[in-house]
This record gives sequence, structure tokens and C-alpha cells, in this order.
Amino acid sequence: MTTHEPGVLVLAATPIGQVDDAPPRLVAEFARADVVAAEDTRRLKRLTSELGVTLTGRVVSYFEGNESARTPVLLEALLAGERVLLVTDAGMPSVSDPGYRLVAAAVEHDIRVTAVPGPSAVLTALAVSGLPVDRFCFEGFLPRKAGERSRRLADLADEQRTMVFFEAPHRTEVALAAMADAFGDDRPGAVCRELTKTYEEVRRGGVRELAQWAADGIRGEVTIVVQGAPEAPKLANDPEVWRAAVVDLEAEGQSRKDAILAVAKRAGVPKREVYDAVHR
Repeated sequence: MTTHEPGVLVLAATPIGQVDDAPPRLVAEFARADVVAAEDTRRLKRLTSELGVTLTGRVVSYFEGNESARTPVLLEALLAGERVLLVTDAGMPSVSDPGYRLVAAAVEHDIRVTAVPGPSAVLTALAVSGLPVDRFCFEGFLPRKAGERSRRLADLADEQRTMVFFEAPHRTEVALAAMADAFGDDRPGAVCRELTKTYEEVRRGGVRELAQWAADGIRGEVTIVVQGAPEAPKLANDPEVWRAAVVDLEAEGQSRKDAILAVAKRAGVPKREVYDAVHR
């Protein structure tokens, strides 16, 4: 009976604009891969042609529509000892792109997972935004439905870290307007369009102003960066102050449960103490 050592899954970043941004290791990985799984095989062909690379391994498609079905096939190749290279259209696989399912399956089977670091729209937008970069969070794409989008942004209204979002160009105005409703018109933001490409543009301003700018229509890949909420002043250690703060938040539309939790955080006390103060 022949046994195989498990193979290696390699996640490789691809250029988000300029092909010259491709990391040198990407060329080497293309050359040594037994299997190349690509989000778009036509774009893969163009990229390898521009890099002067000849693929010797098998090429398979791996995109949102076939990710569930194709993952077991790629896992079988990994278990057979093959080196599988995963690339998406731009940036790092699994970051709002296909890849998570295969990574999770490989980890579950104790298969080594490594990465070729490289271009990232998230970090590039964050770096050029002019907004604080010491702490940030990536929120991916907002929900398409208005109600779900509003609820997601309401949950982020008190987020103090700088936030990074992906958005489709035709939904950018709506997304920015919803951010203005949730965060306030003047919350600083930046819309980064076509990063590293010929028509790269970074527009900065309050989110309402940015929504008005986007109303004329924009094109290309869009990444939105929004500054986090300012730290709320700490509340005095006084049940009467807590009760008044809960009343104010309820008047703004928050549920009593959410208002009590928010006040407890600002006061630095257990929410039970605020609950008791409100219901005393």
C-alpha cells in the first residue's frame, strides 16, 4: 500500500492593478504548482502571459458558484501530496474572495497552508486614506438590502477602530448615504477607486459629502475607509446619571436592552447595576 505525505495549499496574492506589483514568489509558485485553482481562468491566462510564466500543473476554476463542489476535489489532490496554488482575480484569496472553505478543509485534515503575501486593496486603501491606521477592522461588503444594511451600520456606529469596506460602484452612493445616517454626516471617510491602476482616485471628506459626490456615478473597484467613532466620555458613578443616559438613548431609538448595555460600557460597571438603576 502506497502512502503519501500531504501536499501544501498555497494562497497567493495577485496584483490589484499594476502587474509589476506581483510578488517575485508568485512566479516561482506558478512554475512549481501541481494544481492551480483560479477564480477566473481567463484572467489567470492573461496574468501568466504578462509575467512570462508557463504553467505545467493542471488549471481548474474555483469561484463562488463552484466553490462548494470543487473544494473536495482540491482537498483530494492535497491529500494525495500535490501542491495546490490558489489565486483569485485580485488581492489575497479568502479576503472577500473564494478560499475560506478550502483553507478550513485543509486545516481540518492537518494539511499545511501557507501564503505568498502581496497586494491588498484593504491595506492599500487604509494606508492612503489619511485616517488613523493604528487600529482597524475590515467589514467586507455591506448587505444589499436596505434594512439589513442599516442594521449592520447601526451596530458599527460606536466602533472606535477605522473601518474598511468593499463596495460595488453602482451601490457606493447608497452605502455612503447609509453611513451618514448611521455615523453622522461629518464622519471622516475616504473613497478609494481603482487603486494602483491608471485612473486611481482617492476622494476624502465627510461621508455625506462623499455620498453627494458619488451621486454623479463612479466606475471601477471601490474601497471605502471610514474613521471610527470618538471615544464616549466616561459617565459618572451615579445611578441617576445612568438612568438619564438610558432615557436619552431610548429617545434616539435604541431598545432599552441596548441602551442599558451602552451606558454600562460608558460607566465601566456591570449592566446589572444600570438595569437596577433604571428599574428601581
